[in-house]
Amino acid sequence: MYSFEQQHRVPSRRSVLRGGLAGAFVLGFHLPAHAVNEPEQPPDSTQGKFAPNAFIRVDHSGLTTLVMPQVEMGQGVYTAVAMILAEELDADFSKVAVEHAPPDDKLYGNPTFGIQVTGNSNSIRAFWKPLRAAGAGARLMLVRAAAQQWQVDPASCSASRGVVNHASSGRSLGYGDLIDVASTQPVPRDPPLKDPKDFTLIGKPLKRVDTPNKTDGKVVYGIDAMLPGMKFATLAQCPVFGGKVGRVDDSAAKKVAGVRQIIVLDDLVAVVGDHMWAAKKGLDALVITWEEGANAKINSSDIWSDLRAASKKDGVVAKSIGDVAKGLSQGETIDGEYELPFLAHAPMEPLNCTVHVTPGACGVWTGTQVLTRVQEYAAKAAGLPLDKVTAYNHLLGGGFGRRLEADMVAAAVRIGKQVDGPVKVVWTREEDIQHDIYRPVYRDVISATLSGGKIAAWKYRVTGSSILARWLPPAFQGGIDIDAVDSAVDNPYDIPNFQVEYVRAEPPAVPTGFWRGVGPNNNVFATECFMDELAHKAGADPIAFRLGMLGKTPRLKAALELVAEKSSWGQPLPARTGRGVCAQPSFGSFIATVVECEVDEHGEVHLRRVTSAVDTGIAVNPDTIVAQLQGGLIFGLTAALFGEITIERGRVRQSNFNDYRMLRIDEVPKIDIHLIKSGEDPGGIGETGATAGPPALRNAIYAATGMALRRLPIDRKALAAGGKA
Repeated sequence: MYSFEQQHRVPSRRSVLRGGLAGAFVLGFHLPAHAVNEPEQPPDSTQGKFAPNAFIRVDHSGLTTLVMPQVEMGQGVYTAVAMILAEELDADFSKVAVEHAPPDDKLYGNPTFGIQVTGNSNSIRAFWKPLRAAGAGARLMLVRAAAQQWQVDPASCSASRGVVNHASSGRSLGYGDLIDVASTQPVPRDPPLKDPKDFTLIGKPLKRVDTPNKTDGKVVYGIDAMLPGMKFATLAQCPVFGGKVGRVDDSAAKKVAGVRQIIVLDDLVAVVGDHMWAAKKGLDALVITWEEGANAKINSSDIWSDLRAASKKDGVVAKSIGDVAKGLSQGETIDGEYELPFLAHAPMEPLNCTVHVTPGACGVWTGTQVLTRVQEYAAKAAGLPLDKVTAYNHLLGGGFGRRLEADMVAAAVRIGKQVDGPVKVVWTREEDIQHDIYRPVYRDVISATLSGGKIAAWKYRVTGSSILARWLPPAFQGGIDIDAVDSAVDNPYDIPNFQVEYVRAEPPAVPTGFWRGVGPNNNVFATECFMDELAHKAGADPIAFRLGMLGKTPRLKAALELVAEKSSWGQPLPARTGRGVCAQPSFGSFIATVVECEVDEHGEVHLRRVTSAVDTGIAVNPDTIVAQLQGGLIFGLTAALFGEITIERGRVRQSNFNDYRMLRIDEVPKIDIHLIKSGEDPGGIGETGATAGPPALRNAIYAATGMALRRLPIDRKALAAGGKA
């Protein structure tokens, strides 16, 4: 493979504009607190450095490099992780750099999942204590090193901004001067952590480390990786799930200028060219006959019919409190059935993977949420031992769960085996959307009874795919997918008789995977929509109804009270305008959201205002939390208004943003976020907005029109007709 020294041919912005990036070679990068550059050495190099653990490296100049166990895909985790480590290390944040961790489950495995993975809004939740301990332990070793040199009691020394001080003698030493002696110190077990009142970085709205170079174009995403002599490829797969290649007429494609090679595999065809345009034009010129197979008979109507039938069966009980059958028999039973469609991820950076496969080695350059799985998939596809595969991670131009999969890496390696030299494989937007691994279809059925204006019994049945059964089998036990019932089993309301069931129902042929919001996607939607219907049945205000049953969840109750105040809840609104609420404890955070919208006579929904109040524990970086909630709310509202993947004759009908709509900038409402100060450990925040927006919007429509829609996306025809949903 190539040496790291070759990476330093960094093009200027002027040269990029003039001649593009041809010839530049980028393996990865590090992100100083003020800039983003290529790394000066492999991420696992510790030579000449103080390296007390997997996360911290300090060199003689005092530069502190923090190795990131999680990946940056826009959520601000690199900044937050750097702040946590630097806080307990007492590093000078202006002399901090961050870099990607290499693939290593043992060193960088997520404590929640046991593998190196970024997802489920748990980067900070999972690493909060391990990262603090890593920083505190390293600081203690540096302090002891200084005390040893000064022959004083370590307790008489203190650290601040990368310097150890001895106040009584006025002496001080920078971390860079101490690394040799510090490296001889034993690594402390259970080092004392700072009292939060002594934090100097955590809690401040520090600027994100990746923003400057995202602004000026220096940042390197997976799609930006460039290797000397690299070719470009794009591909076509059978439009029908599971279909194979029949015949390929490549005569016209070979005549396209810049086309170098046409690769035909059993399930895909790729065109390799000197640049992406040549590869794409060559692909367009191919005449491919596909063997569609039996899946060509599958349609959305059949999938929904099967799911609805499955939802009528008894499920495996995931949680049971009291006597649900008795509770449901002692009053009028209210029923609700809620359905959510397939959704694509559609990140702005299309799927891509750069590979260089030789007989004895394989290099992979990509942006992924699962780096060790990328290495495993590449090794299997290349037919090589794991230690012969080198995987380099980059920033992700959006993930949303799609890059929790490594199927694109396996495909790229299979193509790369046929190419002499490195090749970058890029999926077109159409291939990306039509060969996604989709958010499952869900159907949630709820039955409840009321007594004294409160819920007396609640029976909840989730029907849908088990992603975990495929993705992390140990987490699928006894027929229960713990993700599929997330935010259903931990319902926040005081309900004496309560039961949650799960029915596993896999759609034929359609691959399903995690989508931003994971299990709470369906369960928060169904629960919070049904809560509004129950409030209506009880003749109660929706927020007052909820507040009366939140005795066991005081943090959510406080968020709900605050959002009622900040959203002007209860104040008069124009005709066909309403406010809707959603309250949820998800991902370790407690968030209440109010959406205000107007429904016009054509059934179009116009967002007017969104207000959220959130208790996410200690706010590592308040600005990042606000940004993540704003982005998550827009993401979820987009799905509620427009998101749906439909299947016809075994193929996805949607292909690009013309028919897989995004919320446009002029449609985005004013979004107000209110953070509740808390001393609790941090919760997750990247997905809470995505799950909060849809039910709050639906409830706003319910308030505006009286129509209790129970299926997403929003049915404009039903709203225009004014009939019952």
